[in-house]
Amino acid sequence: MKRAFLDKLKESLSAILPIAAIILVLAIALQVQTYQFVLFLIGAVLLVIGLSGFNVGADMSMLVIGEKIGSVVTHSRKIWLISLVSFVIGIIVTIAEPDLQILAGYVSEAINSWVLIITVAVGVGIFLTIAMLRIVLKVRLSILLIIFYIVAFLLAFLFVDPSFWAIAFDSGGVTTGPMTVPFIMSLGVGVASIRSDKEGKDDSFGLVALSSVGPIIAVLVLGIISGAAGIQYTVSDAAPASGNMLNALMQFVYGLGSYAAEVGIALAPIVAFFIIFQLITRVFHKRQIIKITVGIIITFIGLTLFLTGANVGFAPMGTLIGQGLGDFVGGWLLIPVGMIIGYFVVAAEPAVYVLNKQVERMSAGAIKARSMKLALSISVCCALGLAMLRVITDINIMYVLVPGYAIALILTFFTPKLFTGIAFDSGGVASGAMVSAFVLPMAIGACQAIEGEAAATAIMTDAFGCVSFVALMPLITIQVFGIIYRHKTSKIKRTFLTVEDRIVEYEVY
Repeated sequence: MKRAFLDKLKESLSAILPIAAIILVLAIALQVQTYQFVLFLIGAVLLVIGLSGFNVGADMSMLVIGEKIGSVVTHSRKIWLISLVSFVIGIIVTIAEPDLQILAGYVSEAINSWVLIITVAVGVGIFLTIAMLRIVLKVRLSILLIIFYIVAFLLAFLFVDPSFWAIAFDSGGVTTGPMTVPFIMSLGVGVASIRSDKEGKDDSFGLVALSSVGPIIAVLVLGIISGAAGIQYTVSDAAPASGNMLNALMQFVYGLGSYAAEVGIALAPIVAFFIIFQLITRVFHKRQIIKITVGIIITFIGLTLFLTGANVGFAPMGTLIGQGLGDFVGGWLLIPVGMIIGYFVVAAEPAVYVLNKQVERMSAGAIKARSMKLALSISVCCALGLAMLRVITDINIMYVLVPGYAIALILTFFTPKLFTGIAFDSGGVASGAMVSAFVLPMAIGACQAIEGEAAATAIMTDAFGCVSFVALMPLITIQVFGIIYRHKTSKIKRTFLTVEDRIVEYEVY
């Protein structure tokens, strides 16, 4: 375990240090107060340790539990049982999702936090059930995605106030984060493992994709029911501007206590479900149970440290940097800065690690985690460039989302099935805790500086929505990556067959 933690620590350092270095340069250039600087440095340390712990814990517990549940439940061949378990798991792991908690906190003045969280959780539960049944019944993923995204856009245009659009599409992005993805990805692998056909592995991906559509539709329906219109954001200060080292440490102590309670409450339903599952099935032996228990404890500690570092250290700095850049040359520096941060920020997402590892495993090493990481980095780089452009120019969010999703859905007809599932799963996992805890505050801070007194309204339409852009761009990039991959492999295959034919001809001669 010590060796595994050290390996993860090295990975975390390589992932977070580039972002931290960029932020430090910006903080110095914008003359950020020393106190905020200290908060950020402590937060960066907690991020590195927390991310390492989470990755080790997820390997030992969440991935193992999810895969076994998926396999056992699907082996029963009982559609009602698969549906019930999928629905329950979808709800309990979504309520536990830290990314969703962060987003709900930002919009709590406009929409009750728990109303939003429960709405999103029910949406995930319903669509995770659909996703599981899709694998069992062998329904093509692209068909379902086209149908449900058309439904989402029709609901938005015909029945929902524009001030609600960004929140709805952001909800789809934040749902699939460090808590949800390990479970959902493992469920897909477990379900696909009982299929003997060659397309079983291809269909193991796509659960995250459909689980990301559910919250969008659910929140849009909430907007219809509540009749929400003209929603405004309550503008407040990022954090205390001054203080000493003791004040900074106490802020993190309070943060650790608060987030430990949140993570504990979030993990409790998952632990309870695991206990009930084990009592009924007895599938795990004593040694596995001990390992899973230790893994859950490490996951708890790692996620608590990660969220504390992200929210207490990174989020206030994000708001301050956004305000500083927004005040400088009309905010146009936001675009290159956002793109640079976007390129590196995806590597710091815990859920991205889980996806990349699962992709490499299910493709038997044919799709390298390094290649996936590069493709996602390019995607998020472009996404945040567009997001910051929208903050500056007030472009309607649908001018990007409609053509973007149209391109992504059209590409499903030309991309190998495996890459379609991976692409739409990638969109969900790329928009995780780091995007919610740093990029979104930066966009909010920029809006405050650019819009002035009109910021309360502009933030809801211009700052919110950057998460949805991060969720959109990988859909296109990864599918293009899949088309290139198929072209290269088919070319190698043709070359091999040509050489083989020549050898046969030579031997005959």
